Amino acid sequence: MKKIQTITCCLFFLFTTSNILAASKVELDNANTDIGDKQSLKNGFELFTGYCLSCHSIKFSRYSTIANDLDIDDNYLKNNLLFGDRKVGDTIKSPMLEKYANKWFGLNPPDLSLIARSNGVDYIYTYLKSFYKDDSRPFGVNNKVLIGSSMPDVLSELRLSQSEKEFDKNVRDITNFLDYVGEPAKIIRTKIGYYVLGFLFVLLIFSYLLKKEYWKDVKYGKWRQKK
Repeated sequence: MKKIQTITCCLFFLFTTSNILAASKVELDNANTDIGDKQSLKNGFELFTGYCLSCHSIKFSRYSTIANDLDIDDNYLKNNLLFGDRKVGDTIKSPMLEKYANKWFGLNPPDLSLIARSNGVDYIYTYLKSFYKDDSRPFGVNNKVLIGSSMPDVLSELRLSQSEKEFDKNVRDITNFLDYVGEPAKIIRTKIGYYVLGFLFVLLIFSYLLKKEYWKDVKYGKWRQKK
């Protein structure tokens, strides 16, 4: 009897959860990111450092690794992107202490190292553009993609100081950077993929010619079984 009750509760939970998710589903905009665009990644890194890093970490990445991948000069990195006592070889962590995060936001802001892989770039891009005024919320804003989000609209100043096109580009660059952070090897993997496909195409041509050479004796009746 207990097993039946447990199964019933689980099914009810899954059913109600799916209904809630379906009801809150928002059509996501196409981020149209390009991880091969290093200028976009550089700008996204700078924007992330300036607007996001105070709360969110990307602890699986190091300043030195990103600088190397994105061709960022060490002097520029030290003078513009490293704050306090942070060093080039450090992992990228938020300076906010967990006790203060829980006090101010009600929870510790999540690490964003894998956010692009778990939620997708379209989700990030749409989320950052979907804040709206809501006086009932602690920070006076809410979000259409994630109703009840504890995050303030940190890009509001950027939105007000730029044209819509410029703002969209900057949001796309942040999204692009987080896509890179989720899988840094994607830059190399994508590049190698073109070489692999080219090699396979050439191999296909030679394989086809070799097949014709082997099978022409069968076609014209010259092939004989060995005794």
